[in-house]
Amino acid sequence: MKELPIGASNFEKMVKENYYYVDKTFLIKGIIDLSGEVKLIIHPRRFGKTLNMDMLFRFFSMDEKGDLFEGLKIWKEKAIVKDHYHKYPVLLITFREVKDTN
Repeated sequence: MKELPIGASNFEKMVKENYYYVDKTFLIKGIIDLSGEVKLIIHPRRFGKTLNMDMLFRFFSMDEKGDLFEGLKIWKEKAIVKDHYHKYPVLLITFREVKDTN
């Protein structure tokens, strides 16, 4: 039986440890198709921003290895995978653990 990913924000863990996961990998295509050089992604708390950013990092980053995306929706987009998969230097900065003190 699969586990619920309550509070999970690590895409690799979600895939490898067989958690329930709603495949949002088509977000990658949406971001590639957006015009403009800068993309701003905002959502309220608890909407999966960190998990989605981790997914984007693992797709685009040339430092990543392996085929986490094999079998997911984006993997069927052969041109996107060929042109963008593990091709870029990527920085991922998250403020997930930052707590306001006042």
